[in-house]
Amino acid sequence: MAKSIVAALQIGPDPKGKAATVQNILSFEEQITKSGAKLVVMPEALLGGYPKGEGFGTRLGYRTQEGRNAFAEYFNNAIDLDGPELIELTGLSTCTSATLVLGIIERAGSSLFCTAIFIEPKQGVVAKHRKLMPTGSERLIWSQGDGSTMPVIESQAGKIGAAICWGNHMPLFRTAMYGKGLEIWCAPTVDEREIWQSTMRHIAHEGRCFVISACQVQPSPNSLGRTVENWDGERPLIAGGSVIIGPLGDILAGPLKNDTGLIFTEIDTADIVGARYDFDVVGHYSRPDVFKLSVNDRACSAVEYSATQ
Repeated sequence: MAKSIVAALQIGPDPKGKAATVQNILSFEEQITKSGAKLVVMPEALLGGYPKGEGFGTRLGYRTQEGRNAFAEYFNNAIDLDGPELIELTGLSTCTSATLVLGIIERAGSSLFCTAIFIEPKQGVVAKHRKLMPTGSERLIWSQGDGSTMPVIESQAGKIGAAICWGNHMPLFRTAMYGKGLEIWCAPTVDEREIWQSTMRHIAHEGRCFVISACQVQPSPNSLGRTVENWDGERPLIAGGSVIIGPLGDILAGPLKNDTGLIFTEIDTADIVGARYDFDVVGHYSRPDVFKLSVNDRACSAVEYSATQ
C-alpha cells in the first residue's frame, strides 16, 4: 500500500548502559502500536552510546592509560549483531508490526562501527549501513564503513535506506542512494542544530523523497555529574530535533525539541511521482553525458586469502 504511518522515536542512551537503553526503547511498545506506525526510525548510536565530550585520553603523539581504559569500557558497551539486545528489539518489531531502523555501535573483532540496522518483524536484522566517514574525533573510536553496506530495502512503508548524521552531507553518497530508488530516507543523527533541519529539508526536496530524521536527547553534564570541557554545564548535551519531511521539503511532523517522545504522520509514497514531475535528480534532470558517478560497492578487507593449488 502507498499510504502508511511512519515515526521517529527521539530518545537517548541510558547512562546505565545498553541493557537499560533497550528497556527504555521497549517501554514505547504501546505508543508505537497505537500510532499504527509501519516504520520507526531511532537515533544514531542509540545502543552503545554517543560519548559527547569524551576525549579518550588522546593527544597528538600519545595516548593515556586512562583513555585506553575509557575506550575499553565503551567497547564493552557496544553491540554484537547476534547479541541479546537485537533479539529483544526483533520482538518489539514483531509485536508492533513495525520495521525498525536504529543506530548502534557495532562491535566487529576489535573495531567499532557506527551502524544503522534494519529490523523486520519476525525476521530480525535484515540489513545494515555502516557510517562511511566518522566525523572529527569520532575517527579515534569508529572505523570507516565501505560501499558494501549501502542498502535500500523494501519495507512495509516503502523503499528505505539510511545515512548517518554527517553522511547526509556527502553529495556523492546521496547520489548513490538516490540511484537505488529509495522512497524514504532515514537519518539517525546526534546533530541538534537548526542547520540540520535545513539539511533534512534539502535532502527531501533534492531526492523528492520522504525524510525521517531521529535525533538523540541527552541531559546536561551537571545532571549527569560530568564536566565537559568548553560546554555549559546546564546546557543539554543533545537537545533533539527529530522531524519528518515530505518530498517537496514540507515539514509533516516535528521538530521535537528537549524531550523524549514519538512523532508520527501518515505518508503516501504515491506522492513521489508528482513530486518528481519537474525534478528527478538521477532521472530526467540528470546529465549522464556530462556527469557520471562510479560506486565501489564491494566489501573491502585488509586481508584477502586466495586458495592455492
